[in-house]
Amino acid sequence: MRAGSTNGRTRIARTLTALACALALSPVTTANAAAYGGSASHRCECASPSIDRLQQWLASGEGTTVPATGSLLVREGDRYAAKVRFLKAEWHVIVVWLGNQFEAQADLSKSSGFWLTYSATDDLYVQLRPASHWSGGDKWLTKVPSTGGKLEKRFFSFSPDAWTWLPELGKPSYSFASALGEARGLVFVGKTPNTLDFRALPIDGYQPPCR
Repeated sequence: MRAGSTNGRTRIARTLTALACALALSPVTTANAAAYGGSASHRCECASPSIDRLQQWLASGEGTTVPATGSLLVREGDRYAAKVRFLKAEWHVIVVWLGNQFEAQADLSKSSGFWLTYSATDDLYVQLRPASHWSGGDKWLTKVPSTGGKLEKRFFSFSPDAWTWLPELGKPSYSFASALGEARGLVFVGKTPNTLDFRALPIDGYQPPCR
């Protein structure tokens, strides 16, 4: 009886944790986005290293970076950070898989946007890459401003007016709305030397599945 009671309490605790995580990542509007701003609680993280349940922060091998390839996640106190340096005047590519595996995708069509807590010594961009048009540079993107190397928290709206494309990389052949509906990853790109430190990336209305 005692074992059954313990198992019951464990199931209840897990259910309450799942509800708390869902509430922490419940939908918000752009109007009240400033009030949303915080990441999910520590207890909502995955068992393996993650930032807001995003486990795959990867150096793609495109551009000269440190690390050159593989995971960017490092222990920072009782949590994790994703750290990378861009070294040359060339395009560098850092990938975050939204579903924590390449084959997965997320429907962000009802999301207002995401918060990013980060530091950067120069400007860069973040692309929203859909599953059906993953490869190539011709993607919808928005500017991620330099913070002068200081940690800052900024909200990035999914309003179509906030996203554009660069002539150097090419115009997307698909709509931004369609990219939101089949989002595979957020891809950070920059063409200048930069030192980057990412601490939080909660996405309105979306809870990544732990793998």
